[in-house]
Amino acid sequence: MIVIGKTHSVEFAMGGWGTNQYMGTPWNPWDLKTPRTPGGSSSGSGVAVAARLVPCAIGTDTGGSVRLPASWCGIVGLKTTIGRTSTYGILPLAPTLDTPGPMTRSVEDAAILFNILQGFDPLDDRTSRRSADDPIPSLRRGVAGLRLATLPDGERIGVDQEVLAAYDDSVEVLRGLSAQIVNLDLPRKFSDFAELTGQIIGAEGYTAVGDIVDRLDLPVDDAVRPRIWIGKSMSARDYLRALAEREKLTREFAGVFAHIDALLTPTTATPPIPIAAVDQSRSPALFTRVVNLLDLCALSLPNGFTAAGLPTSLQIVCRGYDEGLALRIGWAYEHAVDWLTRLPPTFTNSQQ
Repeated sequence: MIVIGKTHSVEFAMGGWGTNQYMGTPWNPWDLKTPRTPGGSSSGSGVAVAARLVPCAIGTDTGGSVRLPASWCGIVGLKTTIGRTSTYGILPLAPTLDTPGPMTRSVEDAAILFNILQGFDPLDDRTSRRSADDPIPSLRRGVAGLRLATLPDGERIGVDQEVLAAYDDSVEVLRGLSAQIVNLDLPRKFSDFAELTGQIIGAEGYTAVGDIVDRLDLPVDDAVRPRIWIGKSMSARDYLRALAEREKLTREFAGVFAHIDALLTPTTATPPIPIAAVDQSRSPALFTRVVNLLDLCALSLPNGFTAAGLPTSLQIVCRGYDEGLALRIGWAYEHAVDWLTRLPPTFTNSQQ
């Protein structure tokens, strides 16, 4: 592989919108007139792949940082399980949750890059937990008979209507491919998972970069500094309680996944929004953080476009170390629709 270069990201990888106050926010290629959220924190990686500057890129995902830019940039992103890919050499944000993963134009490309990335690294002990699993042999087996759970009705509130319409269409496509579509009751709301994940990220993030953030003479992003400071006021007792709650929820969710093969959700609740409309006090990682918190894996891939031509995205959540199954479901869906053929105007205009 030829490394083209480094791409921009959210400062310290701490943010889901994809903005960067000092280094600049990468331009989402699906709107040439209005700067829109590229998704973060791996914003530059998402934009570079979407705009066809590179065939693939690597992001890191602590609360959705591979999948959020995949969603808003109209590409494929795979959140891997802890220990699948080495984190050695990566600036840590929250080691309990940090995972590197591929960002590509297609599901098959994601499977190929995942194969290259996964495996034992003596410099990262967690990679010894599981031997590598090649997803390629099972990639085209289809979804017939798989039990796929849908988004609970209560979680649809507040989700953009065009996003919901694309999501519902995706479910029907998979039903048409002979998957069993089932309803699911979750032990908690997605917002509960998101809040707990934020606490862990804040505590561990402050440990990693607190010395820098505390220096007010340094040009730290005004949106990022308060997020890191969440950990400044957190006691050791509260942090340990958050980790204990994570273990409890992991056990509860294991019972849920005993009856299904995957959970289907939108990746983001909205299409990419104008940068000027971003509320930096909030996070767009509603549907993604649960995957990190419970050490699951998930694939995000394009599942439609709004009337304004902005991408929407489907998230396929599977058990930890079941990346091959997530890719298999994604491949079946991707090849039953034609979203892969859509190109952003930055690319199509250059071909005219």
